[in-house]
Amino acid sequence: MGFQEFLGNTATVTHLRESVRAGRFPHSLILAGPRGAGKYTLALMLAKAMNCLEPVESNGLPDFCGRCANCARIADAANLEERVAEAVAARDELRETDKRETRVLIQTHPDVLVIPPDPPQLLIKLGQVRQAIHAAYYRPPIEARRAFTIFTSSAFMKEAANSLLKVLEEPPGHTTLVLLTENPQELLPTIRSRAVIHRLGALPPAELEALLAERRLELKPKDRALVARLAEGAVGRALTLDIGIYLTSRQDALVLLRSALREPDYSQLFRATETYRAGAEGQEKTIGLLRALGSLIEDLLLIVAGTPGLVRNLDLAAELATLAEGLNVDWIDAASRALVQVEQGMRRNLLRSLSLDAMAVSLSQS
Repeated sequence: MGFQEFLGNTATVTHLRESVRAGRFPHSLILAGPRGAGKYTLALMLAKAMNCLEPVESNGLPDFCGRCANCARIADAANLEERVAEAVAARDELRETDKRETRVLIQTHPDVLVIPPDPPQLLIKLGQVRQAIHAAYYRPPIEARRAFTIFTSSAFMKEAANSLLKVLEEPPGHTTLVLLTENPQELLPTIRSRAVIHRLGALPPAELEALLAERRLELKPKDRALVARLAEGAVGRALTLDIGIYLTSRQDALVLLRSALREPDYSQLFRATETYRAGAEGQEKTIGLLRALGSLIEDLLLIVAGTPGLVRNLDLAAELATLAEGLNVDWIDAASRALVQVEQGMRRNLLRSLSLDAMAVSLSQS
């Protein structure tokens, strides 16, 4: 166990480990990179390296043992989705009045606080930031040398983002705040200016495909090539992407595209979208559909731009080329904005099936 398990982005990881060795670890840190690039994994590794009870070295730089009490408890937060599900389930058991005031927090180690977007809106809320402020100012580390608070998303409510500025402007000496983001521009400029930004870049598809050949033996060669492209250079996404679920979501996404770009078959469209109902399961299914649709729209843009060799959905290259005939950048821009509108509607609990139907119809009229 140790930093050798982290694949890619060697320069960034080395720089952060040098900060650990020098004892000049930043009070606020932004880790930016695509979904699945390993931002959360790296944040936990840094928390372990700063607080390992039996620190070791590898390649001449500080590393963590992965076995001591601190390492083990921090590692318990690694499965973020599972921990969030547990926290949400615990909140659901509370009385209605308490439930409204309770925010989702993950804390498997007393000095490492993980703050995910709070369901169902999936935003970082004011109550969560207040917990981070309280921990930073009024709870010095109990069992660690340095406390960590990790925000796993840059989707902050406005009041929450403004409140976070206080702790960034006057950071306590014993705490590091880590903000994870796919796009640093989503964060307030005043937040970005007060944090050190490190970016995790994408790995080439060929490297990911070679990694998948070693780690995911169940994948057929054509599926490995598809997953390597869909992962967009993100190791974590490549290792965890469920190709079966993606292909199911993509099939419905194709129905929406065909309805928008060909002679519309609304009966097929309605049969596909009527299954996207309310509730957590429906939300997860809708997110999968929107991601698949976004991937197809980006591939259409690549074809329109004259770079079909960069298409990610390799097995659909011929059909996508047919769908792209006569398209222009304006249509693709409208499709991208329609996709964002559906995502925003999900946060307002709009009926998902109707939102998807409306999107397909609006695109057919664009």
